[in-house]
Amino acid sequence: MKIDLNLLPLFLAVAEEHNFRAAADRLGVTRSAVSQGMRRLEDALGTALVMRTTRSVRLTEAGEQLFEAVSRPFSDIGAALEDIATENAPRGLLRIAATSIAETFLSGPFIASFAAAYPGVTIDVTVTDEEFDIVAAGYDAGIRLGEVIEQDMIAIPLTREQREMVVASPAYLAAHGAPAHPRDLVHHRCIGWRPAPNVAPYRWEFEENGVPFDVAVEPQITTNDLRLMLRAALAGGGITFALEETFLPFVENGKLVPLLEDFLPPFPGFFVYFPQRRNMAPKMRALIKHVQDSR
Repeated sequence: MKIDLNLLPLFLAVAEEHNFRAAADRLGVTRSAVSQGMRRLEDALGTALVMRTTRSVRLTEAGEQLFEAVSRPFSDIGAALEDIATENAPRGLLRIAATSIAETFLSGPFIASFAAAYPGVTIDVTVTDEEFDIVAAGYDAGIRLGEVIEQDMIAIPLTREQREMVVASPAYLAAHGAPAHPRDLVHHRCIGWRPAPNVAPYRWEFEENGVPFDVAVEPQITTNDLRLMLRAALAGGGITFALEETFLPFVENGKLVPLLEDFLPPFPGFFVYFPQRRNMAPKMRALIKHVQDSR
């Protein structure tokens, strides 16, 4: 005997609703489809399952027997599917490795809004400028400038275009003057950045007439901490160089003065990157959605 198992949910709806129209509404089909489905099931079984009246439907003895046999298993299946759907809600530990210069991400609102939107996700952010394989190190995602992300990663824009800025305090400029060209920086006290100990200071990058070039300044002060660079510049310690968003509030209030603006074009900003995976974890899908919504 070959039974179409797709007819069993239809039978259960009829048995529980005691009415063909109500069963049809519950299943989102027509009353005719319910009637035809019940007829096909009864024909396959060779026995009547329901007794129809003008007002209601009641189960026959065979119908009662079938209902007793299949209602519990279908209920268990429904509960199992609901549990799986619940388990697929974003939850668990989300590990992110972020560069220290990603001010938009590290400033707080993005992380706070993500935590509020997905309370089941625990966020662990490591701020590091070391270059390493995030997959081998056990991270779910990383945040870096697009130009330094490995080509085998998927990268989603986190910010608008970025731009470097050279700044100094009014007091420093009053005492030492302002450079007219990036190459003049070698004659100034500079505050430089390095990503890690025993790594050479970052070379300051510029562009002139569409041609990129860099200047190997010899910083009097070198650090891997943007906050120290900022504070030293505010205190008149020299000229420093970092992303525009780091300095912009202090430029706007006059505590820092931008320099060499014509030599600093915009470039692609920060990206969230992660390995390509099938069946991505819900926590990662949530992160991607939050990035896209934030933009």
